[in-house]
Amino acid sequence: MLSKAKVVRARKAVESLYNGVCDVIEYKKVTKANKSTCFEEVTVLSKQPCRLSYKASTSMSLSIKSTQENENLSSTMEQMIKLFISPDIEIKAGSKIVVTQNGKTVAYKGSGQPAIYKTHQEITLDLFEGWA
Repeated sequence: MLSKAKVVRARKAVESLYNGVCDVIEYKKVTKANKSTCFEEVTVLSKQPCRLSYKASTSMSLSIKSTQENENLSSTMEQMIKLFISPDIEIKAGSKIVVTQNGKTVAYKGSGQPAIYKTHQEITLDLFEGWA
């Protein structure tokens, strides 16, 4: 088991790699001044230091057409995007996460539960295509 001092040093080392910031947005029910309700985007976290990590993978598939003697080999490229961020904050699954890193701003959505460690948490992201 790591001592508290080692965890603090390890966390500082991880956080020194953060080169982006993100805003976390949730789609919430809001009551307006006229007492009507609607759903709106609400920013619940702003300018939180973070880091995006990208991993590409290739999958190969072999298909054999029954009417032909030849085989067709196809490959698809998939990209996994992970957000590294402080373990002290809670980001709900399905939240919109707008990340600015290396001068580029992109909107993502959190896809599932985060992996939470003592030094950071990792959230798998997909491109944001709208609220479900």
